Amino acid sequence: MTKLFSFIAILLCFTVHSQELNCLVKINSQSLTNSNQSVFKTLETSLTDFVNKTRWTNKKLKQNEKIDCTIFITVSSYGSDQFVATIQVGSSRPIFGSSYVSPVLNFNDKDFSFKYAEYENLTYNPNSFDSNLISVIAYYAYVIIGLDADTYELNSGKEFYEQAQEIVNIAQQSSYRGWSQNDGGNQNRFFLANDLMSGTYDPIKAALYNYHINGLDLMSDNVKKGKEGVKQAISNLEKIHATRPNAFLTRVFFDAKSDEVLSVFSGGPQIKITDLVDTLNRVSPLNASKWATIKF
Repeated sequence: MTKLFSFIAILLCFTVHSQELNCLVKINSQSLTNSNQSVFKTLETSLTDFVNKTRWTNKKLKQNEKIDCTIFITVSSYGSDQFVATIQVGSSRPIFGSSYVSPVLNFNDKDFSFKYAEYENLTYNPNSFDSNLISVIAYYAYVIIGLDADTYELNSGKEFYEQAQEIVNIAQQSSYRGWSQNDGGNQNRFFLANDLMSGTYDPIKAALYNYHINGLDLMSDNVKKGKEGVKQAISNLEKIHATRPNAFLTRVFFDAKSDEVLSVFSGGPQIKITDLVDTLNRVSPLNASKWATIKF
């Protein structure tokens, strides 16, 4: 009996303190027909263990509270231990009272090159730059955790964005692209962390919170009220558009949410959406073809 209680105590401890991410990692190397494919499978396994078994925060989570996320890496070039690739990162969170999961992040990073020797250990050290592979994956782990936190509690993602920004600061000592504001364009890892930390873009993080807590999470009890909440959250993005039209974080928001927004307002109880469609066309003109299909 004593052994049984000890086992249960250990099990409960593991459940409460389990790691934060439940991540599906996939490596696509189909374009490399003449390469040794075993290294890509080993890399996929190593990254899966690295992401899911690393303890990224001090948060106490139950098993069912892990954040579902995906990392898809498409390798375009490989020689010796050098990889050139892109990385697509996604995450989602469950909606209260339903089996539906809502996309929170859907980001494609095209500046991803790294060194990896088959079977090498992957360990994250927050105080050093050990490899671009480790730094990029750790960076996105913190972005995922921060955005997820912001959907549940206003501005609760800040401590995790700080971790992501610290990775940026340390990684700038390397020669790898994507960590500097001088790498071309304004939509890389440097700017994503910088904008997430900037008070200028607090309305976007507030919209993310209200979209879920006062929108989607209400739909299981009152669909119309939930729709109104989603509409109000999107309307608040006008505050950013007025000062920062076509802001990077606005694009990041709609890269994850555009299809969902279309779905929310394409059926069910009717609410007034003429002004909403006008707002959507202003704040996210790249998705104008989708907004045109929303029925009034």
